[in-house]
Amino acid sequence: MRPAADRPRCSWARGSLLIHYHDEEWGIPTRDEKKLYELLLLEAFQAGLSWQVILSKRENFRRAFDGFDAHRIAAYGQAKIDALMEDAGIVRCRRKIEGAVRNARVYLEICREYGSFAEYLYSFTPDGKPVTNHGPAVTTSPLSDRLSADLRRRGMKYMGSVTVYSYLQAIGLVIDHEACCFRRGPAEG
Repeated sequence: MRPAADRPRCSWARGSLLIHYHDEEWGIPTRDEKKLYELLLLEAFQAGLSWQVILSKRENFRRAFDGFDAHRIAAYGQAKIDALMEDAGIVRCRRKIEGAVRNARVYLEICREYGSFAEYLYSFTPDGKPVTNHGPAVTTSPLSDRLSADLRRRGMKYMGSVTVYSYLQAIGLVIDHEACCFRRGPAEG
């Protein structure tokens, strides 16, 4: 087996932070509720920024947002939002912070309705399994369009189709590793 540094990987995975994220997390299907929520929160903050910026602040977000505990975040009031606006370790955008609180509430409603967020997400796929993108690189898809529309209808913020597609890639619901990447299995082509 070749050393990790010599493995062919997706072209965007440059630098130790992105390589580690790519090799250990991105595009690997997960139904872990904690991971699904963490990445949902981070993707909403990423809108308009680079993913590397968000990853570099990930531990600060974890600290500031109570370990990505959706129940605690859903209960945030104005005092906590004001305190987060003073935290230089995270992205200090009032609308995104308020959106994170709103999104946590919607996330919990979806979990109650479907039994889990994973069940909700996978209900959008034809067979309840991850979808492999065999075409050229895209930033949206019919799947992300449908999911985005439903999340926004339910009241989520910062969940446009581009953000949702990026989220689906991150959680491995859409397998989008490049053809040369070691993470793209032989059966996926």
